[in-house]
Amino acid sequence: MKIINQARLDKLSCEALESDRLRKNLNMHDDYADPCQRLFNAMEPGTYIRPHRHLDPPKPECFMAVRGRMVLVVFDDNGELEQVVPFGTGCDAVAIELPPGLWHTLLVFEHGSIFFETKPGPYQPLSDKDFASWSPVEGTAETDEYLTYLMSRVSERLLC
Repeated sequence: MKIINQARLDKLSCEALESDRLRKNLNMHDDYADPCQRLFNAMEPGTYIRPHRHLDPPKPECFMAVRGRMVLVVFDDNGELEQVVPFGTGCDAVAIELPPGLWHTLLVFEHGSIFFETKPGPYQPLSDKDFASWSPVEGTAETDEYLTYLMSRVSERLLC
């Protein structure tokens, strides 16, 4: 049995804040080969998750807010915003099930944000995500500019 308490979530948030990528996950599954991947994701404002989709093989994802406020952004094939779904503290939505094949990213609007994610396994790092060619590679010079642009566009559309 695994029990995650508030102190463990606090520690996870601190680890995310100290991480170069401003995020840290806590896997609940024992192995990347497990058929159901379950994890807590702690993320801080300023983290960049490159827009991607899970198409080959097609995998749905489910996100449930635990703390903080985040936004799921869904794009069309050209990188235009299709849908903006705020979830978490102060939002109507607390969980989102995302079907396979949709281009998406997550943005963080509150320090200490954590969500719980589930998706089918196994996790295969080299083929888990199909990254959007219209988005900058994480860690490049264009990343900060693109993230600022996204945050600005999404902020215009926020409902909570």
